[in-house]
Amino acid sequence: MTTLAALNHHSRLARLSDYLWQYPKQVLITMLLLPVLWLGVVYLGSLATLLIQSFFSIDEFSGLIKHEWTLKTYQELFVPANLDIILRTVLMSALVTIASAIIAFPIAYYAARYAKGVWKALFYIGIMLPLWSSYLVKVYAWKLILAKEGILNWLFTTLHLDSLLNVYLALPVVGGSSLSVSYTGTFLVFVYVWLPFMILPLQAALERVPTSLLEASADLGASAWPTFRYVLLPLALPGLIAGSIFTFSLTLGDYIIPQIIGSSRLFIGQAVYMQQGTAGNIPLAAAFSVVPIVIMGIYLWLAKRAGAFNAL
Repeated sequence: MTTLAALNHHSRLARLSDYLWQYPKQVLITMLLLPVLWLGVVYLGSLATLLIQSFFSIDEFSGLIKHEWTLKTYQELFVPANLDIILRTVLMSALVTIASAIIAFPIAYYAARYAKGVWKALFYIGIMLPLWSSYLVKVYAWKLILAKEGILNWLFTTLHLDSLLNVYLALPVVGGSSLSVSYTGTFLVFVYVWLPFMILPLQAALERVPTSLLEASADLGASAWPTFRYVLLPLALPGLIAGSIFTFSLTLGDYIIPQIIGSSRLFIGQAVYMQQGTAGNIPLAAAFSVVPIVIMGIYLWLAKRAGAFNAL
């Protein structure tokens, strides 16, 4: 009986194996069914609820949510104070993305063209190592670095450049009482935290650029700048776009860094947190949350039309 049961078990496994081999699409659907359902219920469901909430409004007298369809909440986004928050966040996101691209390109190019063996492994470790530490620990560490009593201020004082730093901090927009409570400090921390997300896709794109094209450009008499402008940059554009999606979107929605480092002026993430928590204005918080979705949707559409995703 034991032998017969074992044979039956083996036969069932063989039939199952034959079925899996003959119908790979059904197997794939079965494997993806539960994750897709989870994504649809949890993520898309919460996103749909968020969008629905943005079409409601707050009763000015009772402070309760009026469950009536209206665009009044979206009109509040164009109030000067709220519009200022949106423009400030978008500008910061754009500046962080541009700075990250400028810093990341030579690093990624060196890793793609010259780093070999152990050096390439060290490159990956060096890029990934900051991602292994706690996000909050890094932000608070930068808070101490940029503080008036921090190491950066000590370095300027040691080099007798403290007067130069004081002149910069006295500037009306980028300055403040110290770097830790200025837009400059917020910008520096954003670039530091999101830089690996720009370097890695850019490095992967540069590795796919054939060396023969760069050699052909040099053989035809092109100098470094025309080679970069007309050969290297267009071929690296997919990686640059992929990295910019990370840096731009992450900066657009972050609220922890501006909360810990920076001035008292709000960013979109802080506005969502404040309206949802302190003010209890969930419709306005939802409307603010829709802004990054719309901006990134437009950005991705323009990038797709430009053909930036063709080589991804």
